[in-house]
Amino acid sequence: MKKWIFALLTVFVLTASCDRCRNEQLLPVLNFSYTININEPAFFDLTVVTGFLYYDAGNVKLIIYRSAIDEFKIYDARSTHNPTDPCICRVTDDEAFIEDPCSESKWLLSDGSLVNGPAAQSLLTYDYTFDAATGILHFYN
Repeated sequence: MKKWIFALLTVFVLTASCDRCRNEQLLPVLNFSYTININEPAFFDLTVVTGFLYYDAGNVKLIIYRSAIDEFKIYDARSTHNPTDPCICRVTDDEAFIEDPCSESKWLLSDGSLVNGPAAQSLLTYDYTFDAATGILHFYN
């Protein structure tokens, strides 16, 4: 009898936790592929470590941050706080954080991790390739 009760409790806990996972909203996935040359004047801010810029391709709004000589962070600029109607985030004046102007949630510019909410998730990041010899940065999802 104890085994049945334990089994039922286990199934109940797993079902309840799965319901919470399904109810957690995520930002819609964006498919894109862009290539820039950071040596062009429009992308000058990316030629130095800790430089960043906003990249707006209409349907895709990104924050591109150069975290090391050969490393970049490509963040989705949409806040993770309200996925059905996300605000576009901006880098703070001290250039240490990314902030959602609607909810005042903050993430570290250096890695996109959440500092304070009400958002509950880190910023979305995207893949990239970088050729240091040519300055070609390709980012995609």
